Amino acid sequence: MSKKRFRSYCLNKLKFYSRVSNIKKDKEICSTILHIINLHKPKKILVYIPLKIEVNMNYLIKYLRRFTNIDVYVPYMKDDSFVAAKYRLPLKRKKFGIKEPNISFSYKKNEFDMIIVPIVGIDNTYRRIGFGAGMYDRFFEKLNNKPITIFTQRKLCKCNNTITSSYDIESNYIII
Repeated sequence: MSKKRFRSYCLNKLKFYSRVSNIKKDKEICSTILHIINLHKPKKILVYIPLKIEVNMNYLIKYLRRFTNIDVYVPYMKDDSFVAAKYRLPLKRKKFGIKEPNISFSYKKNEFDMIIVPIVGIDNTYRRIGFGAGMYDRFFEKLNNKPITIFTQRKLCKCNNTITSSYDIESNYIII
């Protein structure tokens, strides 16, 4: 199966699951991530702002901003990748329908302790299959360190063949 065909299959599967109320499932996933955060004690985390078919990270973001001293960053689309912007309200819907904060500066050091990444699927090498734009791959390529990486998905979509490339990112944890 090709990567493109597998991606299409997974996206259809995710769209089906996103129709059902996922509030409980999303909170369980965020709770599991919080346990991982307590285990590793990161200071700087990059968290995505979710689309409807992705795990809702808003519960986690709200908790981290309110009860911890962890700096929370989110992707801010720029050119063919993104930069890390400090999470702040209000959020505005931008490119690809993704909400982003107003950016007055971006985090230029490119070092994070932890990055939480949505996935469309994985293959047998456990590398990420995303939406196909390669934004996370380009972002990870520019990092100065190798952060703890967490993939999230409501329902795992896994291909039993190798369909990813060496530049596709790997994770330390896959939370479903």
